[in-house]
Amino acid sequence: MILTRKKLTIFFSCVLIGVIALAVASSTSGKIASTAAEPRQIPIYYVDTQEKVCAISFDAAWGNEQTSTLLDILDQYDVKSTFFLVGDWVENYPDDVKEIFSRGHDVGNHSATHPHMAQLSKEEQLKEIDSCNEAVKALTDHAPTLFRAPYGEYDNNLVSGLKERDMYCVQWNIDSLDWKDPSPDEMVSRIKEKLCPGSVILMHNGATNTPEALPKIIEMIQGEGYTIIPISQLIPEGDYYTDHEGKMILSDSAESASE
Repeated sequence: MILTRKKLTIFFSCVLIGVIALAVASSTSGKIASTAAEPRQIPIYYVDTQEKVCAISFDAAWGNEQTSTLLDILDQYDVKSTFFLVGDWVENYPDDVKEIFSRGHDVGNHSATHPHMAQLSKEEQLKEIDSCNEAVKALTDHAPTLFRAPYGEYDNNLVSGLKERDMYCVQWNIDSLDWKDPSPDEMVSRIKEKLCPGSVILMHNGATNTPEALPKIIEMIQGEGYTIIPISQLIPEGDYYTDHEGKMILSDSAESASE
């Protein structure tokens, strides 16, 4: 068979395409194997418990106009909560940080600048966490042990980095959606529908209708027979894992159940 220049060109083109396809396939399979070897780490969304307890939490990233009102309402009902504070907010409103802490509420870490944490390197994530911790500790003499990711965005680096800091990455299983300005009654209905033992409820210190809704929410929760406690008291001590829903389960509880 005589190989013309055209045939040779076609032959070598086919060989080159085959080599490229093989390289791509090898690269893809390597990534799949790597992903499979590293299971997704899930933060705590709520806690495995039989007790009728739950936590109300507030994220504070911008203004402070409603903070004093919310603190007064919580005092009125003798309820302790958890406030996740952004480092910039801590620097802008130091007196509010001290007041939150002095009234017996958890002061949690909500990053230094409220970035999309999953878009940062692990080193950058840890700088965000450490900076906020240092700002809070300078005012309260206590560094936060609870962290909530801005926008609820996280990755394995973030969850593992927090564990290295002996901190908990805490999300929520009930979003009040107060940031969308629903009516107080709509917030109450939404929370009541999703409420379960170990729930973590998300609210914000700057949403328009939150001060009006908070008393109704507390009364509804207590009317359902629940006790509202800070997240630090909701989370049990000991080794744990989170299931696919983000439910925090103590490792020894799982072992006891299997025996």
